[in-house]
Amino acid sequence: MNKRWAVREKPDNADVKKLADELTIDTVLSTLLIHRGITNYDDAKYFFRPDLRHLHDPFLMADMEKAIERIETAIAKEEKILIYGDYDVDGTTSVALVYSFFNKRYKHLEYYIPDRYREGYGISTEGIDYAADNGFSLIVALDCGIKSVDKIAYANTKGIDFVICDHHLPGKELPEAVAVLDPKRSDCSYPYKELSGCGIGFKLIQAYAEKNDIDFEEVACYLDLVAISIACDIVHITGENRVLAHFGILKLNSDPCIGVKILMEIAGRTNSYTISDVVFTLGPRINAAGRIDDAKHAVELLIACHEDEAREKGMLINGKNTERKGHDLSITDEALSMIANDEMMVGRKSTVVFNEKWHKGVIGIVASRLTEKYYRPTIVLTRSNGHVAGSARSVLGYDLYEALCECKDLLIQFGGHKYAAGLTMHPENVDAFIERFEEVVCASITDEQLIQEITIDAELALKQIEPKFFRILNQFAPFGPENMSPVFISRNVYVSGYAGLVGENHLKMTVMQDGSPGFDCIAFNQGMHLPEIKAGKPFDICYHIEENIWRDKRSIQLNIKGIRFGKL
Repeated sequence: MNKRWAVREKPDNADVKKLADELTIDTVLSTLLIHRGITNYDDAKYFFRPDLRHLHDPFLMADMEKAIERIETAIAKEEKILIYGDYDVDGTTSVALVYSFFNKRYKHLEYYIPDRYREGYGISTEGIDYAADNGFSLIVALDCGIKSVDKIAYANTKGIDFVICDHHLPGKELPEAVAVLDPKRSDCSYPYKELSGCGIGFKLIQAYAEKNDIDFEEVACYLDLVAISIACDIVHITGENRVLAHFGILKLNSDPCIGVKILMEIAGRTNSYTISDVVFTLGPRINAAGRIDDAKHAVELLIACHEDEAREKGMLINGKNTERKGHDLSITDEALSMIANDEMMVGRKSTVVFNEKWHKGVIGIVASRLTEKYYRPTIVLTRSNGHVAGSARSVLGYDLYEALCECKDLLIQFGGHKYAAGLTMHPENVDAFIERFEEVVCASITDEQLIQEITIDAELALKQIEPKFFRILNQFAPFGPENMSPVFISRNVYVSGYAGLVGENHLKMTVMQDGSPGFDCIAFNQGMHLPEIKAGKPFDICYHIEENIWRDKRSIQLNIKGIRFGKL
């Protein structure tokens, strides 16, 4: 698939040089900082030297005082407290964090994760009934609840109080809970708005610890769970999240909780994790518990106090992940075949595929894979509880949620945001929905939005990649949304020495530019360029700079995202 290369506009030269001189760094690095809104020494120090003292006062969050008072009252009166959370990584890490913290201090405590298929996302009537039937008078809800107005009203009729800890956008009306912790509330003056659900849980225990003279170390010991949630829930890695992620990754690589340590061992890697490694190695395993079986297994792993217990749960979850991969690959293959064998589908500006036998737990992953192959808004549908359920993914710049609003008369319900959504409809509406969605997309998407874009941060001469440059570049990590690993462009490079294929279609080579040393490169799924490269033609590359570790030997490697022959 051809991708459009878009080089970011360079900031004002005087500003770039001034910051570079002030920090004694390369102008390419000062350009990257200015792109991130960092324009002076103090901002740069805050960025490059994360400090736990940079964490905000948790009591700046609206309703935090009320939340802590209600929990303290429950503990004083020996009420039963239920820790309730979503079934994804953010939800299960949230529950593990809050449950583990309070379980050390209070015994009348349980946790509850709704069944993905029977109860669905968020607060469920079944969960409230469970609490009522088992004598729970307080539910602390994590990573969900902000839109559960009706469910909280129902809980109130049962005499059950709620403390909601959520990070999603509220609706027009807030639930009638004892406390609603959500920085995205319009009346909340908390300085940072992009915390994960587990991040809100962390602020809750931080506030409780402050109020009750508990040492901060008793809170900081859960930062590995917070980092996992930040990575896997794809929240911004800026401000407070950057601090939490930085120290969480440090803990993950040095002293993770027992469950995480065992999961890392089972995954075959026990150190040097980055945010990206967490997303692709730990995240799918934790998620697989809820996708294939029961997310409670993930919580049991993350709260485990003994290695034997953790290993049993870790092996179970790893097995579920293997099963998930099987479903994922087979459904993706089936869906790709459906599209390839239907000329009309190939020529569309949207993809909607339906098979009533597909596993609901992996249709979101399949939608993402189809979007990688056919770069356009994509929906994967399957049968679920008598209805048809779907998972949708979009492309850069196209508002999927708005498109679904244009189809709402054909849907039972839908929810999500610009780039990802879930939906349900009656089976008899599937054909009409497929046509309507295509009409809406055709009328609103631009041709440019249908071509994948590689955003290039700066032009770089290979000879600029010196040890100091690389050392400072590494300090931009942890990378993630709003602080992505920089993409550079170098022009007129050529192969020096080896160039060949590894794996199925991956290009491995050493490149040089006039006056530079040679740099090892890997270009995944770009083997088609090998004949032209071997013919000795100069070419342009866009790439990330990363450290490659092979048999304990570390070296700089260029991870090539695109190759072009001739001018950009």
